[in-house]
Amino acid sequence: QVQLVESGGGLVQAGGSLRLSCAASGLTLSIQFMGWFRQAPGKEREFVAVAATNGRATYYADFVKGRITISRDTTNNTVYLQINSLKPEDTAVYYCAAVSLGHGGRVDTSSTYNYWGQGTQVTVSS
Repeated sequence: QVQLVESGGGLVQAGGSLRLSCAASGLTLSIQFMGWFRQAPGKEREFVAVAATNGRATYYADFVKGRITISRDTTNNTVYLQINSLKPEDTAVYYCAAVSLGHGGRVDTSSTYNYWGQGTQVTVSS
């Protein structure tokens, strides 16, 4: 089993920045990918970004447009999501997710991920 714990959310003014963290514990050697999704009120959960754990490959949603960077620290099994130039439409619960060995599928699809964190709220005021 893998446990994921997010932190770093909060209330930010438009134009500001946040860095979200996701710490993985448990069977971390089994993780292939760690990524971020978000879900705004009344909307479906959407893919934001993902990073491979066995290399430097990253993949971003089209709407990111250079404002968001995913990175990882292998020494402490943590993935970060840096969000710059925040907009009110970035307001959502941000979820960390992981795919373990033996699971496959598109990395931008939530059903691919078999571990999820509880989420951290990001609210951007205009």
